[in-house]
Amino acid sequence: MSSRNPGPRVGFVSLGCPKALVDSERILTQLRVEGYDLVQSYDDADVVVVNTCGFIDAAVEESLDAIGEAMAENGRVIVTGCLGKREALIREAHPDVLSISGPQDYASVMTAVHAAAPPRHDPFLDLVPLRSDDNDTGIKLTPKHYAYLKISEGCNHRCSFCIIPSMRGDLVSRPVDEVLREAERLVRGGVRELLVVSQDTSAYGVDLRYAEREWRGRAWQTRMKTLCEGLAELDVWTRLHYVYPYPHVDDVIPLMAEGKLLPYLDIPFQHASPRILKLMKRPGAVDRTLERIQRWRAICPELTIRSTFIVGFPGETDAEFEALLDFLDDAQLDRVGAFAYSPVDGAAANLLPDPVDEAVKQERLARFMERQAAVSAARLDARVGSVQRCIVDAIDGELALARSRADAPEIDGLVQIQDGAAAGLVPGDFVDVRILGSDEHDLYGEVEADLLPVLGTA
Repeated sequence: MSSRNPGPRVGFVSLGCPKALVDSERILTQLRVEGYDLVQSYDDADVVVVNTCGFIDAAVEESLDAIGEAMAENGRVIVTGCLGKREALIREAHPDVLSISGPQDYASVMTAVHAAAPPRHDPFLDLVPLRSDDNDTGIKLTPKHYAYLKISEGCNHRCSFCIIPSMRGDLVSRPVDEVLREAERLVRGGVRELLVVSQDTSAYGVDLRYAEREWRGRAWQTRMKTLCEGLAELDVWTRLHYVYPYPHVDDVIPLMAEGKLLPYLDIPFQHASPRILKLMKRPGAVDRTLERIQRWRAICPELTIRSTFIVGFPGETDAEFEALLDFLDDAQLDRVGAFAYSPVDGAAANLLPDPVDEAVKQERLARFMERQAAVSAARLDARVGSVQRCIVDAIDGELALARSRADAPEIDGLVQIQDGAAAGLVPGDFVDVRILGSDEHDLYGEVEADLLPVLGTA
């Protein structure tokens, strides 16, 4: 019989973007450190924590529904995350939740958990100081072989459609040595792909005036390019997300060409009309954007660019929408997501004149996605016959489900390796794959027999 004295039990629901996922990982790690047991069902939990999202209306509804389900199934619910900034909205729908706090407010979450389910006192273990282990990565909600690395909180921009600064505040960068040490721990723990996330990755360090910190015996600036150079020393894949289109983004393209950084940029361009971009309070030099994309690809031909756009923004004319479609043809972006504009409570764009009719917004969204689907399919088809280095995510029957350097987890496509199981692949393996076919989203291929010895190396 086990002598372990089980602790109070906590259920956890995590919603939202990768930045919120990192917040969930930190809360779960602290719960585990304090002796709480993490359980998978409402019935088994003494209390349930719901980490919410509140960026767009659909996310608000999903979060409110998740809170409601937890209340119905358990009844003792602590709410945190972005929607926590709108306490009145949550209380109106669910007045009996135990506690509400905003994003990154870990202390308030733990205080509420302590009140709802006090940690169990162990007269022996409570006298032992917690050990700091340089190899301890805490609890991860991603598979063992990849992890999100959050480098900052908040954002200094005031895009008119966005309320993130009101939820997460202004930019607060983590010192570069702190980030690099966390990355080291993750790699020692088996992580083979680091996904760099923040609200504005290219602004990293501006609030700290790019202060220098020491890591591995030398000084490093708290700056995006320097951070990437440090991460390159860890010899794993590093992928950049949420990069604002500043000119100094140009500085990281040579690192991609040299193989030090994955040739992948996630840049939300949002639109292609200078007037609409100005209304959005976004950079509006579309011609220069196209020139930069061409220059990036000249330096790094394998570069993959993912972006997001908003159609039907207030005041968007037929001509401006057509200009957006032309931009898709000219830019030849690899991966694109799009949303029909919808008002977000508290966003400045709600006050703009000339809202676009809902039916028109949906018609434009359908046309946009049809146009981009043709571009994406053609760019995938161009890879047929090539050999792509891939990382394996899962084994499904005879298939290995993998991703190429062009594919971020959960948001991009897959590489289905037809003989993956027969080749003995396991999640986390790197393997070279001969691409035999493609469709609108995914690639299909087989293990490149002549290159089998590279299995397991980056």
